[in-house]
Amino acid sequence: MPRILRLPVALAALYLLSLASACAQSLPLDRAYQQREFHAVDAFSLNANPLVIYRHARANQPFSVTGERGAILGQQDGSFELWLLPVKIFHNAKLSARLEGYPALIDLNAQAAEVEVRPDHTTITYSHAAITVKQHMFVPRGQPAGLATAMVLFEVHASRPAAITLSLDPSLERQWPAPNFGRPNGSWIPAGTGGAYLLETDNPAFFGAIAMPQAAHGDIRPYQERPQTTPLTFTFTYDPAKDDAHFYPLLCSVADLSSATPQDRRALLEKTFAAGDHVQDLYRSTADYFAHFFDRRLTAHTPDKHFDEALQWAEVAIEQSKIARSDGAGLAGGWYTSGDSARPGFGWFFGRDTLWTLYAVNSYGDFTLSRQALEFLISHQREDGKMMHEYSQTADAVEWTKLPYLYASADATPLFVMQMEDYVRTTGDVAFLRAHWDNVKRAYAFTRAHTTAGAFDNSQGTGWVEEWLPKLPHQEIYLVALDQQSSEAMSRLATLMKDAELSSSAASTAKLIATLLKEFRGSDGMYAFSRDADGAYERVPSIFSSVAWWTGQLSLPDANPMFAAWAGSQFSTDWGTRSVASSAAIYDPISYHHGSVWPLYTGWVSMAEFRSGHSLAAIEHLRQNMQLTWLQDPGFVTEVLSGKFYQPLGRSSSHQLWSSAMVLSPAIRGLFGIEGDAQRHVLYVHPQLPADWNEVTLNNVRVGDEFYTVSMRRMDGSLEVEATSEKPTVLTLVAGSETPSAPQNPSTHHVLRLPLPAVEVALPLMQPREGEETSELKVIDQQVTNRRLTLTLEAPAGATQRLKVRTNSKQKLVLHAAGGDLRDDVLQLSFEGTPQSTPKYISKTVTLTW
Repeated sequence: MPRILRLPVALAALYLLSLASACAQSLPLDRAYQQREFHAVDAFSLNANPLVIYRHARANQPFSVTGERGAILGQQDGSFELWLLPVKIFHNAKLSARLEGYPALIDLNAQAAEVEVRPDHTTITYSHAAITVKQHMFVPRGQPAGLATAMVLFEVHASRPAAITLSLDPSLERQWPAPNFGRPNGSWIPAGTGGAYLLETDNPAFFGAIAMPQAAHGDIRPYQERPQTTPLTFTFTYDPAKDDAHFYPLLCSVADLSSATPQDRRALLEKTFAAGDHVQDLYRSTADYFAHFFDRRLTAHTPDKHFDEALQWAEVAIEQSKIARSDGAGLAGGWYTSGDSARPGFGWFFGRDTLWTLYAVNSYGDFTLSRQALEFLISHQREDGKMMHEYSQTADAVEWTKLPYLYASADATPLFVMQMEDYVRTTGDVAFLRAHWDNVKRAYAFTRAHTTAGAFDNSQGTGWVEEWLPKLPHQEIYLVALDQQSSEAMSRLATLMKDAELSSSAASTAKLIATLLKEFRGSDGMYAFSRDADGAYERVPSIFSSVAWWTGQLSLPDANPMFAAWAGSQFSTDWGTRSVASSAAIYDPISYHHGSVWPLYTGWVSMAEFRSGHSLAAIEHLRQNMQLTWLQDPGFVTEVLSGKFYQPLGRSSSHQLWSSAMVLSPAIRGLFGIEGDAQRHVLYVHPQLPADWNEVTLNNVRVGDEFYTVSMRRMDGSLEVEATSEKPTVLTLVAGSETPSAPQNPSTHHVLRLPLPAVEVALPLMQPREGEETSELKVIDQQVTNRRLTLTLEAPAGATQRLKVRTNSKQKLVLHAAGGDLRDDVLQLSFEGTPQSTPKYISKTVTLTW
């Protein structure tokens, strides 16, 4: 009697799989996977995350879905390109449909109706009278590089059976500047109910796959035919009787090897098909992550829901700029479709972009991300101490150091010292400083080795501007202001490291540079843009000196005329701040540096205004950045806009890292006015809330390892600030920049009362319309003295404006207005003149006394 081998069920399954795999290995590729299970997947819920933006699809506007190892970039008509970073798999993906018994071809991209954006996915809905198709896009987390690190699911509902065709142009193109190997060809590999295109290039070790179940291939030109470039197509079928509850996944993979065998292609195909068995798990990897994303990050609850959501989206935008590599994780500068190029916006690593952004990251409490990003930059520090500027995702594939990008700019080096001090102060992580103390000292030494009149100059790279008229500057005030704050930061860091000599030397340098900065001031009160080698100053009116107020440790003296200019219509549009005044000879509203609006500039100016007490202008500039969350790429803030009209430039990266950071830093450190000092167990508090806000609550305010809920409530003539924690902690609440008192006893409840001004005004919420010019009210100056509030305002001739007036007193105040009509709590202002098609701004002063 023959012996029967009985195996446990699990082992038997593995045995059968091994037999199937062995069989597949022995068959030609075009027949190896025909018996493999590969089918549409059961639909599952995608709509659990409560943070969501719905908007009508606009064909000429972009969207971006990005993550650690993948990116899907496209237009809101649904066309898109897909990257398994750092390789672009395909571009120009489009959809069409044919319905049974309905002879017309339906261009689905022309039917794009709605865009739905959540942190874990983006959906574009195509709506036709007879068919609805939903295109769900997401980037899984934790996937190995090159395998399904960006995914698309198609959901179909129709009145009759349909065939949907996905057309795409294969790319298989490494990100710039790595070498590429021409357009790939695609051979069809059947599998189960569908199949895959195996993409191959002139480099046999560089290949990929695009697969879809329940799909048939399109025309594939045999080699005997005349060469012609044609798209690849998948046509998948839908039957309303059985497919309403299915998703059709698009699965991609890529291999970039030093050498390859036929078995490597088989292995890649098998992994690609196998990913189809785990689609829901892949989605859950990102859905679960973002479901708990704000559990330990700062969120706000204010009277303005849009304000709260803008903060959340900015944190998500920064997180989705993180790129994971085998050598660590860093932050990409920005994202935008690449089209026929190999550059997806600014989808590679930037030094100064990261360092400006980390002030926001420290503020909302993601210290792990800050540490990862700093370590990435440190790993690319030059031996002489200079910090990196740009590092492509494929820099390792070329001699990157011989190209002009790695150390092109100079500002990342002082910013690195500043950021290290901010990180250590916010986190209390002195061990990190100790581990990288040599890197910090070398960076500081580099700035000291390249100076003019004792301050860092532009001899070692660009400061801010990468081009300027009539010539590049010798020593920008931007660099000098950073150098002064870097020197102060170095002094404090050296004290922590018990290097008294270096601490004293850096403090002396900071004082010398502060004195030098005073010399940049002109007779008109504006600080010069730059200083020439011969000591002459270039006095183009600009916003670049605003960075002097960034850390709160420095300010430029007698700067009120400059703040008035920044708040006025020559600098301030209704969507942000121009880099130079519209009256400047070099002004060009659609240039990169000479008068366009960057949210980065708006953030710098807003922070300077908060630091210097110009709160009304600061709040408006902050709100202008926030409203950009909904302008172009839903949830993300663009790179650069026109200085003339409310519209981004055509080449603007629509998902720009530091633009989102400039929503957060001025809000958290400026408007809420909170900054932690973990080593001292101190939370500095200097709120400048809008006058029409009664209270706010901030969750997950982090000071070192402790988390607090911070509430702010107006109570008669004061603002009560309360910080609570789950367990007793040592914390001192300190008003503004006052010296902390002696440490408090551990408690779960900490309270501080701050005096409020007797009278405040709130500006109306403004929402510019696309294509419009600047036409809204500008607050040029605000002065509060004993029983008097004086406002200097600008508005177009013929305009009428209404401001809400608030009193903060137990006793009823009797108010009198000069220059306006006060009725109850509304101050109405009329600006004389005749309205014009191009608004002409005139100024007005109004005074409230009591």
